[in-house]
Amino acid sequence: MTVSDTTASPMPSVRQVGFDAPWGWLAAGWRDLWRVPQISLLYGAAFAVAAFVLLFGLTLFGWQSLVLSLAGGFMLVGPLLAVGLYEASRRLASGEPIRLKDVVLVGVRSPGQLAFLGVILMLAYYAWLQISFLLFMLFFGPVGLPPAQDFMATLLFTGRGLGLLVVGSTVGAAIATTIFIISAISVPLLMVERLDVVSAITASFRSVAQNPGAMALWAALIAALIAIGVATAFVGLVITFPLVGHATWHAFEELVERQS
Repeated sequence: MTVSDTTASPMPSVRQVGFDAPWGWLAAGWRDLWRVPQISLLYGAAFAVAAFVLLFGLTLFGWQSLVLSLAGGFMLVGPLLAVGLYEASRRLASGEPIRLKDVVLVGVRSPGQLAFLGVILMLAYYAWLQISFLLFMLFFGPVGLPPAQDFMATLLFTGRGLGLLVVGSTVGAAIATTIFIISAISVPLLMVERLDVVSAITASFRSVAQNPGAMALWAALIAALIAIGVATAFVGLVITFPLVGHATWHAFEELVERQS
């Protein structure tokens, strides 16, 4: 894949898919994962290690209670971090050789626009972190965060904990939905087509608008797989993260009519 083309691609067309299409995407992603396990599991392990480092840093500052908020926000930038997995699935589909350097140093067709989208995702992550801290302050005040061992009990069995849970979940769901809509296919699209970021986001929005049922199911499956990864002390991310990454490429391939 080259970056030498200077002619921008036209706005891609978006297909309609069946409600159960996400199950096929997952099945295809699962096959890709085990066709190149040395690459897929390495990506998953790197993601899991990053999560462990995050937890370790929070533990040093006594902020373990923030791990769910930070882990949830961390997933906002997940689509960008999975570019190498998209490239691996693309190469598998086209019969090209796959080496580690090819998926680490991906030849992107719209590098500047992809970087711009990355800034947008990082700003969304930063906004989520700031909102999380603000909500903690609003509900817990000067008392501060409860100890990690008491956090779940405080969250589930106290008035302020339940308030934080309801409001935080609502705000988090709104932010996550917005990010999903703008990034569902925009990252792989910018990887393989010469487009501006507005066109890529527009195509992503259209893919969701034209397939609300299928994309709602896809979002729920992604959330469930990542939740499993987090619930297993991040070990499950070794498999669930690359699975979602590979499956996302197949979602893109089925949803978008490629122009080049």
